[in-house]
Amino acid sequence: MDQLALLFVLLLGAVVSVPLGDRWGLPAPVLMTLLGIVLAVLDFVPNVNVPPGLILPLLLPPLLYAAVRRTSWRQFTANKRPIFLLAVALVFVTMACVATVAHAIVPGLPLAAAFALGALVAPPDPVAATAVAGQLGLPRRLVSILEGEGLFNDVTAIVLYHVAITAVVSGTFSPWKAGLDLVLSAVVAVAVGVALGWGANKLLDLLGDATLQIGLTLLVPYASYVMAEEFHGSGVLAVLTTALFLAEYATDPDDVMTRLAGHTFWDIVDTLVTGVAFGLIGLELHNAIRTASGRWGEMLGWAAAVLVVVVLVRLLWLLPATWVTQRMHAKRDYDEDIPMTWRETVVMWWAGMRGVASVALALAIPLKTDAGAAFPQRDEIVFIAFGVIMGTLVLQGLTLPWLVRRLGVQADTDREKEFEKQLAVRAAKAAKRRLREIEAEEELPEELSEQMVRRAFDIGLRISPDMGEDERREGHEHRVRRLKRVRRIQGEMLSAARHEVVAARSEPGADPEIVDRVLRHLDVRSLK
Repeated sequence: MDQLALLFVLLLGAVVSVPLGDRWGLPAPVLMTLLGIVLAVLDFVPNVNVPPGLILPLLLPPLLYAAVRRTSWRQFTANKRPIFLLAVALVFVTMACVATVAHAIVPGLPLAAAFALGALVAPPDPVAATAVAGQLGLPRRLVSILEGEGLFNDVTAIVLYHVAITAVVSGTFSPWKAGLDLVLSAVVAVAVGVALGWGANKLLDLLGDATLQIGLTLLVPYASYVMAEEFHGSGVLAVLTTALFLAEYATDPDDVMTRLAGHTFWDIVDTLVTGVAFGLIGLELHNAIRTASGRWGEMLGWAAAVLVVVVLVRLLWLLPATWVTQRMHAKRDYDEDIPMTWRETVVMWWAGMRGVASVALALAIPLKTDAGAAFPQRDEIVFIAFGVIMGTLVLQGLTLPWLVRRLGVQADTDREKEFEKQLAVRAAKAAKRRLREIEAEEELPEELSEQMVRRAFDIGLRISPDMGEDERREGHEHRVRRLKRVRRIQGEMLSAARHEVVAARSEPGADPEIVDRVLRHLDVRSLK
């Protein structure tokens, strides 16, 4: 098997792992990691030959962009306190604790190198967190916090990692310079992200075509990452800023085709890239095994000790942090998503799995210092890092579904349905208001006016069928039944139209592009 065949195996696994994960109640990223581990121990599977410096630039931008599309700037600002405690403060604390323990137990490990180890194992993986949280049906407030933590902790950890690596390689360290680098990295990243987001927004308006617009959205996160890194900023933060800017300002409510196609496209990209990323984590087991070189007992002990530190520090930090956040939440009048019970806090604790960023940072550790000497204890650092990654991904990933079921932490579906119903009512009322404005400007026949009123109600009913309950209580049962009948008949008519158009595709002389264009219009019409 060559490298290209291995890539196709990972892509196939990424697709198959989703339905298997749903059937077995396991997160798809964890299944892909297990697949990578299985492939890694097979003799005919080649070692992965991806330069470490390319792992983050290739995998993180599309994954981050896809994750940000599911959230909003308002959600981040509403949860800024818990996200800060997890994404910034907890990364610092975890790094310091891991560095202290590793420096004490690993012979010959300098403190700066121990801090590099602490920085690369400190951030929970944003992809694993969002994939697992979304699949298990957790409360939305927990998903929001996990998404925010996962998206922002890489920014902090990667900058701290580079500071520690620089200190080891150069042999010098300045706290003031490190703090200044951290601030400048964030400022440059935000500036690049906003500038590129603004430019991409303007370019999207010029392109017009849905295919070209979606193609541009695939290029934008890569461009944002590379440009920020080129100016010594945080590529991760730049991608987040660009994605949030576009989500806030580049949404055209009337651009139905681009939105539908873009949603499908990014779901596919997210699934495939996530699968490949976690498959590579398992495959990189080759490197970890090779570094052990007959010292299994000793190195496994070090990895286990650091794993215990990483897991315990998260728990010991979450308990008081959640309590403080709840106390502040009770004293202030604002909407903030926080864990409301000890059960939710425990689930948040156990969901802190490490992943893609930690692997890439571990493999990117330089081989030599500026003085020409070997990087101190590099093999030990890589092995310990992989021990933590595998331990959290496999152990926590496989047991998290059981823990969620055991503790009974589930989303409040009644609240979600109620909110959906409220939006449906607002949508229907907005349609009716616009109809009244048109009637004031144009003279509509009575029959057409009544038909449009029914259509306005139907807009909300399609979003939330429960909305019809209120109408029935108000004596509109007949109209609801008629609307349902009209919808059924219209659906059957559109189905017949689609079948006819599809059949025409195979007729002699038929232009497939024109057929597909007509079919897309019918598909969009079916959603109205």
